[in-house]
Amino acid sequence: MCSLSLFHYSEYLVTAVNNPKSLSLDSFLLNHSLEYTVAAVSSWIEFTVENYFWPEMKQIVWLSVTGLLMVVFGECLRKAAMFTAGSNFNHVVQNEKSETHTLVTSGVYAWFRHPSYVGWFYWSIGTQVMLANPICGIAYALTVWRFFRDRTEEEEISLIHFFGEEYLEYKKKVPTGLPFIKGVKVEL
Repeated sequence: MCSLSLFHYSEYLVTAVNNPKSLSLDSFLLNHSLEYTVAAVSSWIEFTVENYFWPEMKQIVWLSVTGLLMVVFGECLRKAAMFTAGSNFNHVVQNEKSETHTLVTSGVYAWFRHPSYVGWFYWSIGTQVMLANPICGIAYALTVWRFFRDRTEEEEISLIHFFGEEYLEYKKKVPTGLPFIKGVKVEL
């Protein structure tokens, strides 16, 4: 519950600091989607049921510590991405370029094209590893991977439209950071 609370509160707080014009209650990401709510409730149910029937399964310290490290890494990477992007960061993929929108390629964006997605990917899977939830762990990994595969392609279409050759050069040099996700394919 602490990692979940910290994640949602810090999403709002960092948005308030970096991009106050886009700040709303939606910045907490609490009402992200029905799928997000189902995933959260499913993980709580899995933990409760498994803890009742197989409490020793929830006592694997090294596994919980590994999950905690994934959560901390993911949270730090995502917030570093948000701070680095500043007012360029938005929770909604933009279809129109604002006057102040610039291509951010420094900081964590020099390591990954989509560091906020990488952070959230490992944070979400880490929550399930920390809880020793094997069913939701696998389900989260598959679902989040699919979500970011599609989201990355959608966002990169906009970024190519906004920044053209500058983004294509960046795309050649820097990986997405997400396993087995290359981003949108560009035919020249």
